[in-house]
Amino acid sequence: MTQLLTTRLTDLFGIRLPVLAGGLQWLANADYVAAAVNAGIMGFITAASFADNEGLRAEIRRCRDLTGGKPFGVNVSMLPKLAEGERTDGFFDVIIDEGVSFVETSGRNPEAYIPRLHAAGVKVIHKVPAVRFAQKAESIGVDAVTVVGAECGGHPGMDLIGTFVQAALAAQSLSIPLVIGGGVGTGAQLVAALAMGADGVLIGTRFLVADEIPAHGDYKRHLAKADERETELILESVRNTARVLRNETTAIVKQLEAQGNGDIETLMPYVSGQIGRRAYLTGEVARGALSVGQSVVFADRLEPLADIVAKIEEEAIEALDRLGACCEGLSLHRVQS
Repeated sequence: MTQLLTTRLTDLFGIRLPVLAGGLQWLANADYVAAAVNAGIMGFITAASFADNEGLRAEIRRCRDLTGGKPFGVNVSMLPKLAEGERTDGFFDVIIDEGVSFVETSGRNPEAYIPRLHAAGVKVIHKVPAVRFAQKAESIGVDAVTVVGAECGGHPGMDLIGTFVQAALAAQSLSIPLVIGGGVGTGAQLVAALAMGADGVLIGTRFLVADEIPAHGDYKRHLAKADERETELILESVRNTARVLRNETTAIVKQLEAQGNGDIETLMPYVSGQIGRRAYLTGEVARGALSVGQSVVFADRLEPLADIVAKIEEEAIEALDRLGACCEGLSLHRVQS
């Protein structure tokens, strides 16, 4: 297909549409990432989903086979503070050894790793929940930055600034390629983000119903029935706010936090990532902190990821046509005046 949109993001990643399929813990495997790349967007294998470095290495090699050698990325989510047992160094060893082209980082400042990654020819895009962190990321030399708004699934930060404001503010503040995420699930939103000065968008929740996502069909069907009100914010008491699917777990966690019992030791038995992983495997969505954004309202059917991307592209074309009609009227008005 032809190149519908050309931005600094499409140039940086060599993609046809300025869309990133961000890393999804337990779910962004080779099948999903390869489907994204083959559909003309960019995807990132989630490093932390694998029990050891060799598991990550094997998945990278499998993804390379599935993409026919086309470049793809790996997501490395670093804890806010360096913790015992964290495997970030090992992840980057594998990424460099395997010749991965792109890294999506989040959490802690990636400054210590950038010289080594750049020396190996790896491009780094850092994901943040506020513009002031994006400015810091630009100052330390990342190649691009993603700013997510409060609507996003996962961790929207403590400020909870909406995506619409984040996009306009970030575009005024940054000179490197800018990606906007949080509640994005349609082609019209992609066009709007570009109009506000972004170079592309990050999409996560909208893709959770893709056939290539390795989650139980009952989980996906539950999302397909959900609307924009089906998420809640939890973990604000430990300053690690998360937007997740509303269920029995969120009710318990919110009650504990309201009662002043919101310390991490008390909450961990309910929000552990392993509990969420079981929900993906079994389809039982009543328990676990399952990262879901408000754009779940757009995830209305189970289908191949390529079909979702095609729909987003069609919606973008329709949005551009609407803008074209507006611009024709503006041009006529200027001539007449």
